[in-house]
Amino acid sequence: MQPVLEIERVNKTFYGEQGTTPVLQSVSLAVHEGDFTTIIGPSGCGKSTLLKIIAGLDLSYEGSVQLRGKRIERPTQEKGFIFQEHRLFPWMTVEQNIAADRSLRDPGVRKAVDELIELVKLGGFERAYPRQLSGGMAQRVAIARALLRQPEVLLLDEPFGALDAFTRGHMQEALLDIWQTNQTAMVLVTHDIDEAVFLSTRVVVMDARPGTIKAIVPIDLPYPRSRTSRAFTELRTLVLNRLDHRAELEQDVYSI
Repeated sequence: MQPVLEIERVNKTFYGEQGTTPVLQSVSLAVHEGDFTTIIGPSGCGKSTLLKIIAGLDLSYEGSVQLRGKRIERPTQEKGFIFQEHRLFPWMTVEQNIAADRSLRDPGVRKAVDELIELVKLGGFERAYPRQLSGGMAQRVAIARALLRQPEVLLLDEPFGALDAFTRGHMQEALLDIWQTNQTAMVLVTHDIDEAVFLSTRVVVMDARPGTIKAIVPIDLPYPRSRTSRAFTELRTLVLNRLDHRAELEQDVYSI
């Protein structure tokens, strides 16, 4: 089966006054239908840069990135992108933000928006403005907006990094519900090892300077997952042991 997303031998270098800085080196990865792939690694390993390349936001690299067999040459709706900040339009309501450039007067759009509001559990907040929403609620609106475009892959760049631990846990469960309902291929970047093991079908561990894929750890745990189970703890330890900068990442996890 052809992958939804295929990354082959990607190299990326930053050029500046101080010289050249290799960021990614020979990165290859395939993402299939229904995969939930999480990329984890130390700061500076190129995780977010790789996500921007996949999204078509950065085209100055060597190698090949293809979506459904076609080279990615620009941002398109086939690649949904969720940032750490929700980036909602403050003058629009929840339903207007989800529709964005599409008309809610269109019966098809209206129906799809209503279904997505139910999917992300925001019933009753259709006419609320971003200033009236919590951080987690605003991110759910951003996810619904991306899903309305029926992307082939949803890219998430530390989308819960700014949330408190309680809200973050709820958002992780909400994201799982969305993924299990839609089966959209997900690629998540995070510093949180627990988050990676809780959500993913596999965890891609990167090493830094330049960023390379050090290991791919399958997460063969049934859903729903218990963070206190022995199997979960063993997999968390396995991912941790694949990392070079373990102390830094553990601090990130427990300082949330």
